[in-house]
Amino acid sequence: MRPSHCTITADLVQRHAQARAQKYLKLSGRGQKCTTATLWAVLLWAAGRMRSVAAACRLLRKAPSDTAARQALLATLPDYAELQRRLNRALQGDLPKALRARPQRVALDLNLQPYYGQPQRDPEEIYVGAHKAGTKQFHAYATAYVLFHGCRWTLALRPVGHSDPWEDVVADLLRQVRKAGVRVRYLLLDRGFYSVAVVRYLQRARCPFVMPAIRRGRRPGHPQGASGTWALCAWKKSGWARYTLEDRRGTQRASFDVAVACLRKPPVRRPSAGPAPRRKKRRPRRLVWLYAVWGVRLGSPQAVRQAYRSRFGIETSYRQLNQGRARTSTRSPGVRLLLVGLALLLRNVWAWLHWEVLSQPRRGRRRVELGQLPLQDMLGWLAQQAEAVLGVRTERPSQRPMPA
Repeated sequence: MRPSHCTITADLVQRHAQARAQKYLKLSGRGQKCTTATLWAVLLWAAGRMRSVAAACRLLRKAPSDTAARQALLATLPDYAELQRRLNRALQGDLPKALRARPQRVALDLNLQPYYGQPQRDPEEIYVGAHKAGTKQFHAYATAYVLFHGCRWTLALRPVGHSDPWEDVVADLLRQVRKAGVRVRYLLLDRGFYSVAVVRYLQRARCPFVMPAIRRGRRPGHPQGASGTWALCAWKKSGWARYTLEDRRGTQRASFDVAVACLRKPPVRRPSAGPAPRRKKRRPRRLVWLYAVWGVRLGSPQAVRQAYRSRFGIETSYRQLNQGRARTSTRSPGVRLLLVGLALLLRNVWAWLHWEVLSQPRRGRRRVELGQLPLQDMLGWLAQQAEAVLGVRTERPSQRPMPA
């Protein structure tokens, strides 16, 4: 290993993150106290501490009031469509050149942020889904990620309304991915995209994909026999099948291959406090996974399963998104989109630091160790720099003195 001759500091990381965000988002301050630098310090502190902008203004000594910061933020934000374009340009900036050298695996997913209030203007801006975290209303955001040598880069961000067609969401994300200069080897989609419209669009666009197939039809054990994708779950061995999916009206159809991956696992044995009683020998558990596949040549169904397992890193990305997302109770969709986009941008900065600065050069490709600078440590650096610039309030007015 080569000896390290350089160091990165919290000040350098904070300046790089702020310069990259300001380059594309182009926020401006309002007044002498709420300058552009102060506004960014407040936003980065709120993102690093997972607190609200109001809490940042209350705890930072030289920060403006929460009303002044909120008015300055609302005055400098562009319209909703322009803000989405700026965030996508910010996410696509400073991408490694190696991403554009060859086709990459791209994953599409949907992130739901629970919402407990009323829509600001249009009820369609609220996505209604399954019950989660005490509500059925969400602000939904579709994202496109690229899986590249241990690093995951966010390439596109799109808010999703309740009535937005899924094929339009997929088309918009793919358009942003191609605008970033990244060629798609094949798509890894969440099961929420499993529909005739999405499959037909991807087939027209000649874009290979892999996604879980939802189990439909009559289940095994039905008097009339199993049907649909449930019939494939009765297979004893892995294999391939041809399946035709119909919409609810029966007007559109889409055909694709289904990879049936079967796996046997040993039975789960629960520990008992006393001596183990004599029990019957349990059979191994048989697990079956179904994947809709089109245009992808991965060999066996088990290879398809292993390829799709790499998509689960997106869940880690969403957990990291929440670690860098400032909290808010506002009804403004623009402010919420800005905070989500800023969290994704900070995560891209974190991935850029590991790829361009902290990676170890070696023959073949560079070695990336994400444990050198965890994301929470980088976010803590951003918050500490904001505290160093604006100071921290260490006193509060009180009606009575503290007892000795």
